[in-house]
Amino acid sequence: MEFSHKSVLLNETIENLNIKEDGIYADLTLGKGGHSKEILKKLSPNGLLIGLDQDKDAIKAARENLKDFSNVLYFNENFENIENVLDEAGFNRIDGALMDIGVSSYQIDNGDRGFSYMKDGPLDMRMNKDNELTAKQIVNDYSLDELWKIFSEYGEERYSKTIAKAIVDYRKMHEINTTLQLRNIVMKSVNTSEAHPEKRVFQALRIEVNRELEVLENTLEKIVDRLNKNGRLCVITFHSLEDRIVKNKFKEMNKKCICPPDFPVCVCNHEKKVKLISKKPILPSKDELKNNNRSHSAKLRVCERI
Repeated sequence: MEFSHKSVLLNETIENLNIKEDGIYADLTLGKGGHSKEILKKLSPNGLLIGLDQDKDAIKAARENLKDFSNVLYFNENFENIENVLDEAGFNRIDGALMDIGVSSYQIDNGDRGFSYMKDGPLDMRMNKDNELTAKQIVNDYSLDELWKIFSEYGEERYSKTIAKAIVDYRKMHEINTTLQLRNIVMKSVNTSEAHPEKRVFQALRIEVNRELEVLENTLEKIVDRLNKNGRLCVITFHSLEDRIVKNKFKEMNKKCICPPDFPVCVCNHEKKVKLISKKPILPSKDELKNNNRSHSAKLRVCERI
């Protein structure tokens, strides 16, 4: 299947990376390499791009898309391993990094990956197919309370308990194996005019399978610590849970002190690491919203190492 994916907030991201032609940059969510190609166009032969993606299909697609460039290093790794990747590549610090969080159009459009409630396929949802946990295991093995919790926290679904109970009741009689099977269970369990409760359930499962929020929160400061002075980190998010993590982490790294407000003196020894390039998120232009459906919920936040 062709790896189709239209990069979101492309121009805004490239502009805010403030690229130096001989710099070293990391694309931590390489995908097909849309953002990376634009970075490479601005680099001289002395510059370098380091591309990471936990999806082997993405690495393969990026290699093809970026075949005209020789100054690229590819790593089939989750971005939480950025420190090991940079050590292996022989770089203590880099000049900038970008993250485009979430699922790619290719992963959604490929029914065999199990990300879409619109296409029939196995309940998988692993971005890294070498990982063990799948969505099928979650819906068939998690307890009622565990399902309720992830639908509520990761899907922000108001009918989380009702949906979780419907899944538990259904699996007493039948194993849940496919995306459309799960979609039908969800839709029948909730008598509501609200749009697509299954969308929020699938989001919650995907986040749980791939530990998305945990990995994001644990990685942001790791990246900042490896940036040269004035190096920038650009992060694109697609829902409020992701954006909240990025916003709060950037805010924390922008402070000199993170002690509770009632402490009379500072005891935290916290170091201010970044300045915020934009206090509010950068949003897609009207033209992009018109031409790229995936951009509708996108937000870009940018910080700079000090």
